[in-house]
Amino acid sequence: MKKLSILSALLVMCITSFAQQALWGGSQIVSPEIHKNNTVTFRLRAPKAVKVEVTGDFLPPQKMDTPYGKFDVPGVAELKENKEGIWEFTTPEPLASELYSYTFIVDGLQMNDPSNIMMKRDVASITNLFIIKGNLGNLYSVNEVPHGTVARRWYNSPTLKEERRITIYTPPGYENNGQSYPVFYLLHGSGGDEEAWIALGRTSQILDNLIAQGKAKPMIVVMPNGHTQNTASPEETNRAYTPAMGGGPREAVASMEDSFGDIMKFVESNYRVKKGKANRAVAGLSMGGMHSAAISAQYPNTFDYVGVYSAPPIATMMGMGNPNANAAEMQKAQDEFVKRLEIQKNNGFKLYWIACGTTDFLYKGVIESMKKMDEIGFKYTWRESGGGHTWDNWRIYLTEFVPMLFK
Repeated sequence: MKKLSILSALLVMCITSFAQQALWGGSQIVSPEIHKNNTVTFRLRAPKAVKVEVTGDFLPPQKMDTPYGKFDVPGVAELKENKEGIWEFTTPEPLASELYSYTFIVDGLQMNDPSNIMMKRDVASITNLFIIKGNLGNLYSVNEVPHGTVARRWYNSPTLKEERRITIYTPPGYENNGQSYPVFYLLHGSGGDEEAWIALGRTSQILDNLIAQGKAKPMIVVMPNGHTQNTASPEETNRAYTPAMGGGPREAVASMEDSFGDIMKFVESNYRVKKGKANRAVAGLSMGGMHSAAISAQYPNTFDYVGVYSAPPIATMMGMGNPNANAAEMQKAQDEFVKRLEIQKNNGFKLYWIACGTTDFLYKGVIESMKKMDEIGFKYTWRESGGGHTWDNWRIYLTEFVPMLFK
């Protein structure tokens, strides 16, 4: 019995030792290491590996064929092994100020960097991240400025007949000053959820920094879950979730557009907000840009500020409803949406901002959509950037759009 107790104690000690080594980073490998000239070295201890690669958006992109055409995906670079079994790769050129994501590929198996605890989820993928300080990097970083509050709330949607989760940013001082604020509704893409703009878009950091610099008005930012099939992000849902773009086990009983009034009602009933269209903005990326165009048209006298990032607003309406619609049905949907745009135009607004990258697979569709808007004299501001259908573009769009709001 005494021997059994000693063995048990030794086993506990071994487990504790391994746990502490994992907890305190026993490998002592620095990865990524950001050098003074902004080149970056990645390292991974893998003495039995045959081939180690790193893939990420800091590398020149590769082209991938899709049904919509070719679009950019992260590039790949090979690491070299030293005598200690540590694989290394250093970027040949300094990196521009940005937030970057990456993962390793070890003998064909993708894995995260065990030396880097900074990670994010994008759809069903988890990647590491790092920030190169400077212009954009500073905006995406937590700095010594007053901070707002990020809350996750559940709200009731009578339209969708369920409780749903939402993320809300309130500006610094909201809890104590008694003031009312304008509201910015910010919508994610087809691969996201109510966590996307906070985790991937760095919304709270961008707002904190722009407000502190006096470049943006203090505002409330509301980030809903745009997938009406799911109540919340995968880790927070109260029912089974399929981690696919737009996926979910439950058929939606109503669209995001039809249920958006429930979100506005919740916000305006539970937060100190300035009402009226001059104090409301809506914007989004990709699917969220489509939603923004559709919502602002469906509620045509509700928003003075509309942002559509990487999404054709008119072509969106053509694809809504039945995905197998024939040409006549699609044309009818487009014509109905154009009529809504005309009403929106006649009601007036202060800013309708469209942005897209030149290598985005939706770029041509965006250009065609704007031609339709030109035909009816619908005024908009066009922001053309480089790059594709990626978060580095959407974060930049947010930093440019926010300072234009509520002037």
